[in-house]
Amino acid sequence: MKITGIETFTLRAPLEEPFAYSQWRYTHRETTLVEVRTSEGITGWGEAYSPSAPVAAAIDRFLAPLVIGRDPRDVEDLWQFLYARGLDYGPKGTLVAAISALDIAFWDIKARAAHVPLYRLLGGARTESIPCYATGFYFRESETLERRFAKEAEAYASEGFTAMKVKVGLGVDRDAELVELVRRTIGPGIGLMIDANHAYDPVTAVRLARRIERFDITWFEEPVSPLDPDGYLEVKARIAIPLAGGECEFTRFGFEPWFRRRALDYAQPDLCACGGITEGMKIAALASLHQVHVTPHAWGSAIGQAAALHFYAARPRHPGTLTAERKVIECDRSENPFRTEIAVSPVRLERGSWLLPDGPGLGVGIDRGALERFRATA
Repeated sequence: MKITGIETFTLRAPLEEPFAYSQWRYTHRETTLVEVRTSEGITGWGEAYSPSAPVAAAIDRFLAPLVIGRDPRDVEDLWQFLYARGLDYGPKGTLVAAISALDIAFWDIKARAAHVPLYRLLGGARTESIPCYATGFYFRESETLERRFAKEAEAYASEGFTAMKVKVGLGVDRDAELVELVRRTIGPGIGLMIDANHAYDPVTAVRLARRIERFDITWFEEPVSPLDPDGYLEVKARIAIPLAGGECEFTRFGFEPWFRRRALDYAQPDLCACGGITEGMKIAALASLHQVHVTPHAWGSAIGQAAALHFYAARPRHPGTLTAERKVIECDRSENPFRTEIAVSPVRLERGSWLLPDGPGLGVGIDRGALERFRATA
């Protein structure tokens, strides 16, 4: 089997209602998908979590010509080759996100050729579903945040979610009010996380954490800059809430110092950015050496969502107990037509759990008509 063609698809869609978090306001969704075609007619899909224009250029002009004619099933060899080729120009960031998209597509092809779901090819036991935590509670202008947050909390609980994540970053007092509101709405039986998207310095993050510790917070995500592991350590030493982060980190080389220093309790690599499936499994194995839980960041299209789910179903089990590990994976509930409209067979959500696809590869078919409808022309 040989790679015969690679095509990128830059997708863009306006949102019915813009939303924001501490760092950014979104008026549209945008992503880059890649299709890898082979001599045997098997096609694989991948996604890059990166600004679309530069990542598409990285694939089209730099990486794709290097792998045409290669066997896509040689995933390890291809990853090492592409990463080494680009190491002088981009050991992190857009170039690694581009490699991630190709790597996911290669694994999709490899599993399709083997006629098995990807998580089974990766060594995962047969699994029917994995519970999710609902990611939502973005900042919107259409109604008060109190009303919005209460409505979302009630909706997620009624849909069967056993955990949910609240956006913070509006200041300590405002954040504490909203977190208390959500906890009061859902009661004590549902997990509650918070995510600052690195809005705070360590002193402010500690102030917020101490204000809300009594609400039984599962984790505090990105409390400070992803460039500041010492800041994480400072926060971690002064609060009782576990820390999560890593969606802005890349490859095992980037994650290793965080794990070695135990700056994180929950690592959140994004498979569409950190290096793909190949590197994601190495990051997870490395995390297991340091007692760090791994639960992937998943904010992209149906392709990225499926990749995260297969990875999570197959990643190394967290060691240290005979009790079965309680897995919980991200389920972004914000508006995203690339998750709901471009897939012929999207991953199904039932009572707060993703159902593992049982088809070969990623198990997600692509609606080419929808793909072209959302394709950006400039």
